[in-house]
Order: sequence, then C-alpha cells, then structure tokens
Amino acid sequence: MSTHAVDVAVVGGGPAGLAAAVELRRIGVARVVVLDREDEAGGMPRHCHHAGFGFLDLKRLLSGPGYARRRRRLAEDAGVEIFTETTALSLTSPVTPATTTLATTSPLGLRSISARAVLLATGCRERPRAARLVPGSRPLGVYTTGSLQQLVYARGASPGRRAVVVGAEHVSFSAAHTLMAAGAEVIALVTEQPQDQTYLPFRLAVATLHSVPIVTRARVSRIDGRHRVEGVEITAVDTGRRYALACDTVVFTGNWIPEHELARGADIAINTATRGPNVDVALRTSRPGVFAAGNLLHGAAIADVAALEGLAAARGIATFLERSDWPSEGSSLSLSVETPLAWIVPSVIEPSVALPPRGRFVFQTTEFSNDTSIEVRQGSELLYSKRFRRLVPNRMLELDGTWIARARKAGDTVVIRAER
Repeated sequence: MSTHAVDVAVVGGGPAGLAAAVELRRIGVARVVVLDREDEAGGMPRHCHHAGFGFLDLKRLLSGPGYARRRRRLAEDAGVEIFTETTALSLTSPVTPATTTLATTSPLGLRSISARAVLLATGCRERPRAARLVPGSRPLGVYTTGSLQQLVYARGASPGRRAVVVGAEHVSFSAAHTLMAAGAEVIALVTEQPQDQTYLPFRLAVATLHSVPIVTRARVSRIDGRHRVEGVEITAVDTGRRYALACDTVVFTGNWIPEHELARGADIAINTATRGPNVDVALRTSRPGVFAAGNLLHGAAIADVAALEGLAAARGIATFLERSDWPSEGSSLSLSVETPLAWIVPSVIEPSVALPPRGRFVFQTTEFSNDTSIEVRQGSELLYSKRFRRLVPNRMLELDGTWIARARKAGDTVVIRAER
C-alpha cells in the first residue's frame, strides 16, 4: 500500500469540501488533497440543471453544473490535488493531536493518506423506499431525487410518463421540475404535513402554473406493479382512508441521511437528532484533528451555505495547524433543543471561539407555527430571543450566534426552545 503525506485531507468533493480546500491554499497551507468517490468532483450540483447556485458564496448566479465547474476550476487553480474515484474506507485518529491516517481505495489500488488534519465533507443522501419501509412489489420506476436527476441529466433517459412525488419540501418541487422537463406528468406531490414546505415562487411554478395537486396529511403506503410501477396506494394520515393512483414513476424526496459511515467507523461522537457528527462552533468533532462541515452535519442546505461552512472549517483547520491545540474535556457547553424543535447545529459552544460559521446556528422544527419566539436560556437566564413570523418543518432556519458571549462557561446546558 502506497502512502501519501499531506497537511490536510478533505473527504468529499462537493461545495463544502472544494470551498474549504481553496481557502486552505489561500491561507497558505501547502499540501491539500480532496478525495471524491465520483468520477468528477463537484457534488450534487452537477446534476441540478436549474439556476440559483453561487449567489451567496461566489456572488454570481449559475446553474448547478456551472457552479460545480467553477468550484473545480478554483480548486485546480489554487493547486489543490483532487483524487476522484477514490473512497475513504477508514479513518484512524489518535486521542491526542497528531497525524490522522485515511485508508483509501481507487482504480489505482489501496493507498494510505496521512494528514495533519482531516475535514469530513461527505454530504447527505435521501432515504430510499427501503429505508422508509413502504411495502408492495419491487418494480422499476422508483427513484430518489438524486437518482432521478442523474437519469435525466447525465444519461438523457426518460423516467416515465405519470409520476408521484413523495414529499412537498423544497427538493420535492425540484424533483417535480426535473420530471416535467423530461416530459413526465406529475400527478401529485404527497406529504404527511398539513401543507407544503417550500417557498411561494416554487409552489406557484409547480402547483399553480402546472396544476400539480399537493396531497397533504397523506402518505404513500404501497407501491404496486409487476415489471414497471403501475400505481400507488395513498393513505390519509388522519382518517386511514385509502385510495389508488395510477402512475408509472415514484420519486422519494427529502428525509435526509448524512453520509456518516466514515465518522461512525472512527468512533466520532454523533448528534443523535441529525445523525451527523457532533461539532462545536469551530466545526471540530470529538476526535482531535478531525473537522466536519456542510450537509454531513444537518441535511440538505443549499450549496452556497455548505460552501460557506467549508470556508469556516478551513479557518478553524488553519488555526489548529498553527497551534496544535484541541478543546479539553469539560471546557465546552452543550446545546439542547426542546420539542417542537428538532435539532440545532453546531450543538457545542467553546470559550475560545466567538461565533459559529457565518455567525449563525441552523435549526429545524417539526411543526408549523406562526409568530413564535425562539429563546436561548441557560438555567433561568434568558441569553437571547428572536421572534419568527413563521416556522416551517423541513426548512433550514437560522439563529444569530452573538449570544455566545453571554453564556456562563461553567454553567448549565444551554437550552433553545420555542415560545408562542
């Protein structure tokens, strides 16, 4: 097995990983390598042919493939080594700061990469049908949004003629757009929530302009068909009433799973709510020298936000390379959320770091609510409060991080809760 020694190894060549690698080179880190298991770096934007990428991080509007090309070009121009078709099999990180070792495989064989620091930026994926335990037969014509986009945009193939989309969040409307662009009729978006969770322009474009019904408080409870999907069974969540819809295509959207296998294999602490690595405000994991950023931490934020988190991680990595210090046990404060809030990221604050990435925490709720205050409390002390006009499930919500300075460093756990 050959060995490759670098300063920083970035696992994942999507927006977060590529942005971090470029920033590390700009700061002056000499040897930076990006590992990506696909045959081309760039992440999921490569398969998203709609516009809207790059406004926050690159200050320009690009299509998904254009954004991915731009990110790759910036990395190549900065002198970043990109190893494609390369999968990281395991990560060995010592208990104290020292070299971290990655075992990798590629068409060239096995390779060991030793790095002074590692950034995990492996992203997330949608839960497929099997993980959602939807019964029925196993015909052709069942996709996730990612596999649908690859089929349509990478292979130029037709997904089908009549489609049902499972979900009604932002990515669900993107899947509906892809289906219609490929010539399919979208006969329904089905969600267990009481209404859709996207933004008004996307709802108008799909539901109103193209007359696509949004079926709320319902779920796809069965898929039928022999060789090809022939229809689905829909069950109303509140009444249990069932009825059939004839279709030849089903697309499962959202319901994100972090690509956390490498982190779990390295015994890195996992956030039980997000299932991604638990990180502090500097995006440090529980293993010295190992950082994490992007959609691995919290599901699918837009590419621009993931890239900006990569930039923040790069700055934390550069500080670590310079000082070789790591938070000691007991020096940090944990954050917790109360129902109906689902999670908050980062979930640990540390005295030496003033703000989280972009100066904001991100969180999600499980319920719709209007005119709601999000309170940050430590014991009986109110550290911060912000009123939200509307909280919507499956959306990435943001909370200002300036309250960190007011937290007692040796105090109680900081609790974030919703007050109506």
